[in-house]
Amino acid sequence: MNTMKGTGALIRLILRRDRIVLPIWIVLPALLALGIESSFAQLYHTPALLQAFANEVAGNPAEVALLGPIYAPTLAGITVWRLSFMGAILVALANLFTVTRHTRTEEEAGRRELLGSAVVGRHAALSAVLIVTGAANLLIALLVAGALIGIGFPVAGSCALGLSLAAVGWTFAALAAVTGQLAESAGSANGMAGGLLGLCYLLRTIGDMGLSWLSWLSPLGWMRFIRPFAAERWWIFALFIGLVAVLSILAYRLAARRDLGAGFLPPRLGSATAAPGLSNPFALAWRLQRGTLLVWIISFAIVGGAFGYVASTVAAQLSTNPQMMQLFAHMGHNVDPGEGFFTLSLEIFGEVAAAYAILATLRLRTEETSGRAEPVLANAVGRITWAISHLLFAILGPALVLLAFGLTAGLTYGISQGTVESTLPRILYATLAYLPAVWVLAGLAVVLFGLLPRLVAYVSWALLVACLLLDLGGELQQVNQAILNLSPFIHIPKLLVGDSSLLSLLWLSLIAAAFGAIGLLGFRRRAIG
Repeated sequence: MNTMKGTGALIRLILRRDRIVLPIWIVLPALLALGIESSFAQLYHTPALLQAFANEVAGNPAEVALLGPIYAPTLAGITVWRLSFMGAILVALANLFTVTRHTRTEEEAGRRELLGSAVVGRHAALSAVLIVTGAANLLIALLVAGALIGIGFPVAGSCALGLSLAAVGWTFAALAAVTGQLAESAGSANGMAGGLLGLCYLLRTIGDMGLSWLSWLSPLGWMRFIRPFAAERWWIFALFIGLVAVLSILAYRLAARRDLGAGFLPPRLGSATAAPGLSNPFALAWRLQRGTLLVWIISFAIVGGAFGYVASTVAAQLSTNPQMMQLFAHMGHNVDPGEGFFTLSLEIFGEVAAAYAILATLRLRTEETSGRAEPVLANAVGRITWAISHLLFAILGPALVLLAFGLTAGLTYGISQGTVESTLPRILYATLAYLPAVWVLAGLAVVLFGLLPRLVAYVSWALLVACLLLDLGGELQQVNQAILNLSPFIHIPKLLVGDSSLLSLLWLSLIAAAFGAIGLLGFRRRAIG
């Protein structure tokens, strides 16, 4: 049989299954680019202010390490500087998860074996997902370039920026195709690919701190070296093409030599008998979720420490900007620029923490669809008890994640200001205030799991993206307040700038609890699967 037979049918299947998620992550980078441009255009509306901002960034090694250097002190150059970090991570993760979902996850669930029993070639599934992600990344390039050209940016630089995002997407799609052959489970495949993404970012970071040759070992570094709007280096795309070709060929070779459902890396064998601590569903949930939780805690702790370290320098930059100081003045009387900056930024980190809460909640659906929940529920374990064992991580997990961020951010910022004793508790308190909003999104995911389980993943992530877009629109004052109020994050009090009203936190917590109860009731009454 032709190993590619059935590829077209699988492409149509992928497009149908991802008809909600796929358009979101295709359009989001272009919206992000426009939002960044509009934000900087309002804050730094003259060439002198843009040059001053670029000089401040260049003089801050920590900020250069985190976000990279600014190659052109123009609005276009600064837009590239910010989008190259946020957009690249977003596109890389979207490609990783999409490829793993339609390769290794399908095998793990047994659906790939059913398809293989029909007239479907061995390489059809891998080819289909690589074609879909390849086309999606090309659309990202076209939308980003078209959006920037539409607002007056040069054509060459806009095309270079759009194609650089697409190149990062193609690279990590091919990388996920390889890790999907090496690992035996979807979680391990995503973990390996995510770890390599972190390594690429680390190499780029160290390279921007002085060891520039290390950046040449990272595709994220190559993206920087293309330098859109600053004498573009088109030849660097040849590096991306070569790496994508090598990874794709390797993925096909590995797929041809392994058994269906198996991975090249042998799984670690467990004990012949279960430990006494695994005798209840809560211990099992801990065993399943602890790795993800630990990664999130460590990641937020590192990001928080770095964020607190650069916050004082960023605050100094903003204090020289009249528009930003006017915005701080609207927050409260005599607002400190550093705490105003934290106030504007904490909402973003709260929304990112909500992503963990949604992941923890979606574990319920994963266990159900994989068939692992049914044997547990066949014993003396009630549905509600089993569900709550996982939902504890959606409740307590974000608290630990935000706690790690608040502690390290408050500590490093307090040290830089010489006021650790007073600064640390206030930043920690303001960070944890976002928990009720996070719980609301987790509660909505529980409602979907209980009432509309087939849509839970799509709609849960769509709701989070909607909150992100509302947050961006609110900052740019382009969204009506009545619409902004739909986001739970809008109702969090700005504790660092004197807003001490905690009634909204109580209401959000009660709403989240009500959502959880509705979802659990629905799960109790519906059929498993």
